[in-house]
Amino acid sequence: MAIVPDAKNWTWVLEKQCPECGFDSSSTAAVDVPRLARENAAAWPAVVARPGVTVRPNDHTWSDLEYSAHVRDVFRRFRLRLELMLAEDNPTFADWDQDATAVEDRYNEQNPAVVSAELVEAAEQIAGALERVSGDQWQRRGLRSDGSVFTVETLARYFIHDPVHHLHDVRG
Repeated sequence: MAIVPDAKNWTWVLEKQCPECGFDSSSTAAVDVPRLARENAAAWPAVVARPGVTVRPNDHTWSDLEYSAHVRDVFRRFRLRLELMLAEDNPTFADWDQDATAVEDRYNEQNPAVVSAELVEAAEQIAGALERVSGDQWQRRGLRSDGSVFTVETLARYFIHDPVHHLHDVRG
């Protein structure tokens, strides 16, 4: 079953509450993101341990394992983007086709215990990296390939919506 790719531009979550999951990045302080990332990561091992973790509930929804692997990769990708923004002036982020990655990396065939451990570790890495940001570093800029401009501060607030939203997705 092929999942229909999500082509939405989710940057609007920086301006208002998400009507689907209820999370409000617009009122979230970037300094709270490390804690939120850790709290989010702590919930995923239970998701990955569920019976039927590889079962897709319908033709257009990932399995719990696929969501878990995706969230792990979100933590990893945004840590790399953060590091790039701190190391370079106005870097442009490489495109990331998350749906292609799910297929190419065979998310639904990965070992659930490994995905769980890697997700928690990846969350800790981005949380730690964000905790080391200080002062003017919060205003360093980076650009997505579609032209969306982020500061480290807005990148942190934008990023955290994704794992929160997907935890909502798997909890139903």
